[in-house]
Amino acid sequence: MAADANIGREQSGPPVLSPGHSFATITDKISAIVLTRPYQRGWILGFAIAFLLTNVLFVSVAYLFMRGVGIWGVNVPVMWGFAIVNFVWWIGIGHAGTLISAILLLLKQEWRTSINRFAEAMTLFAVACAGMFPLIHLGRWWLFYWLFPYPNTMDLWPQWRSPLVWDAFAVSTYATVSLLFWYMGLIPDVATLRDRARGRLGRYFYGFLAMGWRGSARHWHRYQTAYLLMAALATPLVVSVHTIVSWDFAVAIVPGWHSTIFPPYFVAGAIYSGFAMVLTLIIPLRYFYGLGDFITMRHLENMAKILLATGLLVCYGYLMEAFMAWYGDNRFDRFQILRERPRGDYAPLYWLLIVSNCLVVQALWFPAMRRRVVVLWLISLTVNLGMWLERFVIVVVSLHKDYMPSRWRMYFPTAWDYATLFGSVGLFLALLFLFVRFLPAISMAEMRELVHEAEPVGHGGDSR
Repeated sequence: MAADANIGREQSGPPVLSPGHSFATITDKISAIVLTRPYQRGWILGFAIAFLLTNVLFVSVAYLFMRGVGIWGVNVPVMWGFAIVNFVWWIGIGHAGTLISAILLLLKQEWRTSINRFAEAMTLFAVACAGMFPLIHLGRWWLFYWLFPYPNTMDLWPQWRSPLVWDAFAVSTYATVSLLFWYMGLIPDVATLRDRARGRLGRYFYGFLAMGWRGSARHWHRYQTAYLLMAALATPLVVSVHTIVSWDFAVAIVPGWHSTIFPPYFVAGAIYSGFAMVLTLIIPLRYFYGLGDFITMRHLENMAKILLATGLLVCYGYLMEAFMAWYGDNRFDRFQILRERPRGDYAPLYWLLIVSNCLVVQALWFPAMRRRVVVLWLISLTVNLGMWLERFVIVVVSLHKDYMPSRWRMYFPTAWDYATLFGSVGLFLALLFLFVRFLPAISMAEMRELVHEAEPVGHGGDSR
């Protein structure tokens, strides 16, 4: 009994895993969600709504391909509208998975084990949604392969000074490394599902994914070495990918964009929105699947602290952006940042993003607020809204009034803009629903390592 009381605890601090779990109980509970638990009405309803929104996306994209980007609200000078806003928003959401999985693994933070698998899957689906928008924004989308240096007789090489080419290489690299890292972590767990599957189709499916995993000492040694190497490779991508996305704006001479603070400011904002999305999704998962003993209050509180820290960095970025516009004495930047944003045509959206990103998150200073699950969920929803509005202000508000007043024009999104936005949300949620139903959302192998490390020397335990 004394040994069981220590299960899942580090040397100090609250438990990483609720007491009373053994190898067998962890495996039984997590694998049951995939193998034996029947489809719930909530899952069916949620997937049906997400699938309906996904069809809205397919219809809107098909109509876009037939009619062109004129169906959107883009104009001159606002040539970047919802498509680029959504792209930057989705690619930012995808950063939390790499941070939780790779960086916290290298820092040996054990509390990541209950949420890393779900965050990695969220990264892949967010990057898939993000990568779609620059392609459909091209206009001549069927020529997207010109972005890559493929061998050709006409020597047509990409324009390396184009931010679009930078995005293509950054996002494709990030997606590839994230996919490999996610799949590598899945191998021991799908092998467990292969051995426990009752139907022949399930055994074949999970057996194919397991790639012959048998759990031998040699397998584990190579797996752990490769996993650490992939984590070290993925870590710089957290900084590099959104830095490259920020250069899409910073290299331009548009007032409000030409700023050296954009790279760190965008990276902080990406982690901020990513952790907000993790909280938004993992809290309902924890509730509906009864995973409170795996995703404990310590996990939620740690994520809330990171949300607060990155939120403060984002607020600092807002302040420095305003200060440099005033201190630099560039009248165009001063007009754009100090006058147009807080007092211009889109001022209500600007103040809503300030409230959502800077004021609401201050509640997380108080431990009582961090321990209230409903409050955490509402704050994460607010931050997601605020970070989308931030991208809208950066893209649209900076473009709609440029150097010449004769070119000033308002931007009004059309129904097809909204259909593409909400359709991408539906695609993201549909992929998450399928992931939760057919693959383990929590890493069984890493959770069993917590039990093994917590057992005192000489304690036998259940090795299943």
